[in-house]
Amino acid sequence: QVQLVESGGGSVQPGGSLRLSCVASGSIFSINAMGWYRQAPGKERELVAAITSGGSTNYPDSVTGRFTISRDNAKNTVYLQMNSLKPEDTAVYYCNAHLYSGGGVWGQGTLVSVSS
Repeated sequence: QVQLVESGGGSVQPGGSLRLSCVASGSIFSINAMGWYRQAPGKERELVAAITSGGSTNYPDSVTGRFTISRDNAKNTVYLQMNSLKPEDTAVYYCNAHLYSGGGVWGQGTLVSVSS
């Protein structure tokens, strides 16, 4: 079993920054890759950043150059640094663990609100 707990969401003005954290616990060895997703009201959940066990990262065009995913294996934590935030970045952000078995685990989500 893997458990994920996110933190770091909040309200920020356009152009501001936030850093999200996701702490994993339980069967850490079963995790292949980690990712951050977001879901805005009325929209589907979308991937915003992913990082493999080897450290390779992947971002959609919408956040490339603004968001950075990183991991601290010693702390079992994955971070999402978000800079130059825009109102369209407003969403609930979810941490996801992709397991070697093919399954996945989700965190509870943390709200990010970008407005002036």
